[in-house]
Amino acid sequence: MKAISYARYGGPEVLELGEVDDPRLGPDSVLVKVRAAAVNPVDWKCREGHLDPVLQAVFPVVPGWDVSGVVVRPGPAVPEFAAGDEVIGYVREDFLSRGTFAEYVAAPVRALARKPRNLSFEEAAGLPLAGLTAYQALYGVLEVERGETVLVHAAAGGVGSLAVQLATHVGARVIGTASEPHHDFVRGLGGEPVTYGEGLAERVRGLAPEGVDAVFDTVGGDALKASANLLAPGGRLASIVDTEVVLHGGRYHFVRPDPQDLRRLSELAEQGVVSVHVSRTFPLERAADAHRMSQEGRTRGKIVVTVDGEPEGGPGGA
Repeated sequence: MKAISYARYGGPEVLELGEVDDPRLGPDSVLVKVRAAAVNPVDWKCREGHLDPVLQAVFPVVPGWDVSGVVVRPGPAVPEFAAGDEVIGYVREDFLSRGTFAEYVAAPVRALARKPRNLSFEEAAGLPLAGLTAYQALYGVLEVERGETVLVHAAAGGVGSLAVQLATHVGARVIGTASEPHHDFVRGLGGEPVTYGEGLAERVRGLAPEGVDAVFDTVGGDALKASANLLAPGGRLASIVDTEVVLHGGRYHFVRPDPQDLRRLSELAEQGVVSVHVSRTFPLERAADAHRMSQEGRTRGKIVVTVDGEPEGGPGGA
């Protein structure tokens, strides 16, 4: 099958379109015809080798952990899905090998949920990793409740934009950092935008003089340090990018595959609680351009790679 892969760490230029071995369908896996796969910062961080100390790479590596597509064939121990079902998935292995930037992926059933019927394949592809990250951090780690004030960093980004929607859904007040051009977008999500950078602490205190109840950090570094000083008594801090959050009394969170959480996200999307903004799509052969755009770090919402073609019998014509 055709896929994007890289045989060594490096820049976007190491990504190549070519033929790779067909995926093997395990007893509790599902063969999915990929229609779209979202680009996430972790994809290019893996490609450049930044996660090599914690994730072993088995080259050639097919990048991509997000997927939306159509079931071609479920494994013999999978009654949950049938051929033709539209699904989404957070398909992360414990090492780098077979990702979703390909025509097909064999996904563990625990990584999948039914695709929200009201989302396109492109929109749905942007939901699993970013949505699970926000959902688990806000509801599980920070335990955000009605009436609380939450500071969300990079509120116009893929994870941040979903976090704003999920926090407002439970009745929290959301202050979101974003650049000036993205302020209206953040307002449309239900947040109160503040410009990031120098003077951020003063601007946040102007909106929340008594401090914020929770901070969801997606940036790290100086933003994380400033955030620790903005917490109200008893406030909570969580970061998805900076492990030094523990030095400030917070928790580091790395998103986990969870079928129940993913099903709940799909339901919230169908109910109109959360939406996915796709800033741009690229065909599979232009995955390198998609990675370059992601590395610029100023994307509103999600970047998505699309894979053409209707589902057929699958690899090998089965």
